Amino acid sequence: MAVRLTQRVLKTQTPFLSRGYPMLVTKEKTEDVAHTKTALQKKLTRTDIPSAQYGGRHAVTMLPGGGIGPELMTYVRDIFAFCGAPIDFEVVEINPSTEGNEDLEYAITSIKRNGVALKGNIETKSQSLSEVSRNVAIRNELDLFVNVVHCKSFPGIPARHKDVDIVLIRQNTDGEYAMLEHESVKGVVESMKVVSLENAERVARFAFEYARQNGRKKVTTIHKANIMKLSDGLFLEVAKKVHKDYPELEHNNMIIDNTCMQLVSNPHQFDVMNMPNLYGTIVSNVICGLIGGAGLLSGRNYGDHYAIFEPGTRNTGTAIAGKNIANPVAMIMASVDMLNHTGHKEHARIIKDATYETVVTKGVRTPDLGGTNSSTDVVKSVLDILSTRRVHW
Repeated sequence: MAVRLTQRVLKTQTPFLSRGYPMLVTKEKTEDVAHTKTALQKKLTRTDIPSAQYGGRHAVTMLPGGGIGPELMTYVRDIFAFCGAPIDFEVVEINPSTEGNEDLEYAITSIKRNGVALKGNIETKSQSLSEVSRNVAIRNELDLFVNVVHCKSFPGIPARHKDVDIVLIRQNTDGEYAMLEHESVKGVVESMKVVSLENAERVARFAFEYARQNGRKKVTTIHKANIMKLSDGLFLEVAKKVHKDYPELEHNNMIIDNTCMQLVSNPHQFDVMNMPNLYGTIVSNVICGLIGGAGLLSGRNYGDHYAIFEPGTRNTGTAIAGKNIANPVAMIMASVDMLNHTGHKEHARIIKDATYETVVTKGVRTPDLGGTNSSTDVVKSVLDILSTRRVHW
């Protein structure tokens, strides 16, 4: 995917990750090269987004998840209805307490049908070994190989550091999240960490291509190759190899524990960060804590054919569910990302601007940002601002 992405970008004027993602391989071309080339070597022959339905509307799978997810999804639907966003949500509930994976299988089928999903964090309460993590299973089944979180400070929000602007590029399907565990002998459990050449190259090339197309200057690869010499060693070596195709960009690497210290002391040294799965979880939560909390940032998950949008830190928020104090900004911004992905850029722009004005200019903020307003106060402010705007599409 990453190689195909690079080839396409160099041959066209379409901005990277603007309207043309995901980029698909046609059936004819796949059949031509399948017997001689790997998936990374297949050439791209077309660019597309999920097909619009009647009247230019898009069907999008909505997975409310657990905790604060259902209430946040209600706010998103209210905002979309108010501004006339041409999205029809197919709501799929996944019960975290049930045995069996029927709900999960239906959710995956829905995403494959629609191509796009807006998702809350899904709990997996069962301790049975046959019950897989719903969140990980969805990413693996749909081959959503990369997670992108743009960590940018909001002016005026109480934070440890100001003017932070870092893009996290996280490998999404390998590493410790491979869900390969077993008890070799009684009392001894082994958990496998999987790093593959193909997936390491896909995420590295995605990171460098993102940096090139978005005017970034440096990519930092995060690893623990001093201890995990084969697995993280491979991840680091692949990144160094891919960097040779991007000589205008600076590339360095940093051990994960030092990375956390450097983020706390001087986050401004980072630009784009390329990292394996587990380190991405750690680093995204650290940065969110530095710039204001988990309620501000959205996350994007991309594969060759599907995309899922969700809050950046993937927290369930069970402790504050139903109390009308959950920050809706991260989920609103995830819905903005989804609108941009499906091509509804004007709707995305006015919702993003209204949210920014609410939090930054008007200072309507939930308690996690040092404010005294409720979740519904934030949403009402967004709707009030939207009532003064017009959408041209």
